Amino acid sequence: MFHIVLFNPVIAANTGNIIRLAANNGCQLHLIEPLGFDLEEKKLRRAGLDYHDLSRVARYPNFQAFTDAFPNSTIYAITTKGTKGYTEIHFQAGDVLLFGSETSGLAPDVMAQIAPEQRLRVPMMPNNRSLNLSNTVALVSYEAWRQHGFIGGG
Repeated sequence: MFHIVLFNPVIAANTGNIIRLAANNGCQLHLIEPLGFDLEEKKLRRAGLDYHDLSRVARYPNFQAFTDAFPNSTIYAITTKGTKGYTEIHFQAGDVLLFGSETSGLAPDVMAQIAPEQRLRVPMMPNNRSLNLSNTVALVSYEAWRQHGFIGGG
């Protein structure tokens, strides 16, 4: 229903958790290289448990390859520099939820391709830098799914 995109993820355990998450909420997961780990890494497999077979994961060599594959999709960048809260958006089926690297966020050239009104933030207490990537993906993807009545869920 929705597309979760991780741009240059570097922590295997986070990606493993997100694989498990995507299997449970019906999202398709897309990974944009370079990755900071091998997809066969033990920490990734452990965090994803036995959900690897239940999830759909695609890889792309760069952001341009991803956008070429999804030319008509609305892309929302989830970033601490967002102009709107993620709950202010009415998500549509097929929307893309783009998340940056755990250590550096989204590259400036990628951020420049996302309209300011499509840059979303998760509220936090003042002076805090960010949430864990897998927690942020869970918050935003479940909000998008909730808006659609948890279609397909049980």
